[in-house]
Amino acid sequence: MSELLNKQNYSGLFAALGYVFKNTDLLKQALTHRSANKNHNERLEFLGDAVLGLCVAQMLYEKFPSQPEGKLTRMRSNLVKGDTLASIARELDLGSLIFLGSGEMKSGGHRRDSILADAVEALLGAIYIESGLEATKLCIAKLFDSRLAKLDPNIQIKDSKTLLQEYLQSRQLPLPEYEVTDISGKDHAQVFTVCCTVESLSLRESASGRSRRIAEQKSAKSILEIINK
Repeated sequence: MSELLNKQNYSGLFAALGYVFKNTDLLKQALTHRSANKNHNERLEFLGDAVLGLCVAQMLYEKFPSQPEGKLTRMRSNLVKGDTLASIARELDLGSLIFLGSGEMKSGGHRRDSILADAVEALLGAIYIESGLEATKLCIAKLFDSRLAKLDPNIQIKDSKTLLQEYLQSRQLPLPEYEVTDISGKDHAQVFTVCCTVESLSLRESASGRSRRIAEQKSAKSILEIINK
């Protein structure tokens, strides 16, 4: 894998990030999915998620000084949600750079939103580890600047659970059911797995997240992706 890493040209990625990695092993880990190697990017993803949330919160706090907490929270959720991060990953062409196991590669994992979004968070976590908060803030500002400029605090953005509920209600179908099927990890870093079931459509999808709410949103999003296809 190191040989592959050295052969690839990362100049485009570094230019888009506004950051050049010095530690190639750390970069390699950030771009490694758990299906490919034991030294994968999930811990960096965990860290990057926290740093991203903090930096985006500060950006919104400074840009919208008169907006209440509720609107700031909604805007932050829109900026850091999986769809947004997956779009950023595609702009960075991360799909061609992520190391995947053979199974994930065959199933098109390099195009999957969740894998792409996780890789963005892992990259941010790696930048934080290597160069600290200020360097990470500069990178986040570069990646999110155009999206931040387009935000309107008066527009309420619907999340995946709401969209799924409205889809079913418009067709007079029963609402989805959400069940926590697993809780793992230590108290300060728990991971929740939730299963979303839509009996009327014979659909059942599971997803994991660092809170029950995040896992529910991810599982609802998976159902919506199937419906839209």
